[in-house]
Amino acid sequence: MSDNDIALKPKAKVKLKLDKPKLYKVILVNDDFTPREFVILVLKAVFRMSEETGYRVMMTAHKLGSCVVVVCARDIAETKAKEGIDLAKGMGFPLMFTTEPEE
Repeated sequence: MSDNDIALKPKAKVKLKLDKPKLYKVILVNDDFTPREFVILVLKAVFRMSEETGYRVMMTAHKLGSCVVVVCARDIAETKAKEGIDLAKGMGFPLMFTTEPEE
């Protein structure tokens, strides 16, 4: 081979398979101490719910013991749950949110 002869190889095709992020549920847990109005306020402030939707979520948690608030990516779910807990804790209420994987 001379210096001008270049051996070319075909480009290898690389396919990346990206998995969708696993979804997590944020769950509102009912308690007997946090006022209903405050729960609705937290749902509106942290989860951007309307008054009506916040009321329905709060009442579902009140009647059933817990209620799924939102389903989203893990980091967002954990952040939102912490924001809600911190807001309640700052006002002296034991309001609790948990996260768990969506099935």
